[in-house]
Amino acid sequence: MSGCLEPLFEPGEPIRRLYPDLPGLGASSGDGVSSTRDVLDRVDAFIDEAIGDEPFLLVGESYGGYLSRALVQRRRAQVLGLALICPMVVAEASARRVPPRTVRRPDPELIARLEPVEAAEFTDVAVVESAETLERFRAEVAPGLAAGDPAPVARIRADYGLEEPIERGEPFTAPTLILAGRQDWIVGYRDQWRLVERYPAATFAVLDVAGHNLQFERPDLFGALLRDWLDRVAGEPRS
Repeated sequence: MSGCLEPLFEPGEPIRRLYPDLPGLGASSGDGVSSTRDVLDRVDAFIDEAIGDEPFLLVGESYGGYLSRALVQRRRAQVLGLALICPMVVAEASARRVPPRTVRRPDPELIARLEPVEAAEFTDVAVVESAETLERFRAEVAPGLAAGDPAPVARIRADYGLEEPIERGEPFTAPTLILAGRQDWIVGYRDQWRLVERYPAATFAVLDVAGHNLQFERPDLFGALLRDWLDRVAGEPRS
C-alpha cells in the first residue's frame, strides 16, 4: 500500500499515514486468528490503539477493501472518506462474477527470462507484462507474498466471509472511490457495481488495460483518481 500511495503525497503534507500488516502477514502475528471476523476485530483494536477517536481516511485493497467496508459500518462517524482499490466483494471465489483471463499487454520474452516461481506469481495477476510492472511487482507485491504465515492464512481462508451483509443501515455519505480493473480475473468488476447505491458520494471507475494490480498497471490514472478523492474529502464542509 505504501508503494502506491506514498508517491501521491507532497513532502510535508499534513496527513499521517499508517500501513498496518494484517494478522498473519509481515510483522503482525496470526496467533489466535481463525477467521475474517477475527481479522476485523484485530484491525478495529489497532484503530483504537493508533488513532483513538480521531477522524481518519480509510484505503483498502482487495481483501483489505472487504475489511474496510466492514470497518465503515463500525466507525462511520470517524471515517471522513473511503477508497476501495480492486475490492473483494464476494468472499467465495467460485461465486464471483469475473471476466476471462486476458493479458492486454503480453511480453513473452520478458516472462521467459524469469525464474519459474517468479514468473508464475507475476503472471497470476498481470494484465500488463512489462519491465515497469515487473519492477513494481517485485518491490510492492512479492515481499508481501513472501511474508505471509501459511497457517493463520489458511485458517482465515477457511472462514473467509462475514456472516451478515456488510452494507446495512443508512448509506455511507462521505466521499468514496471505488476502483476496479476491467480485466481483473481475481475479484472482477461487476460485483463492485452493486456497491454504488450504498455510497452516494462515490466515484466508480473501471479501468481498461488493468487487472488486480491496477495501481501500477495504470499508475497515472490511479494517481489522478486518488488525488481527486483526497481533494473531495478536503472540500467537504465540517463542523
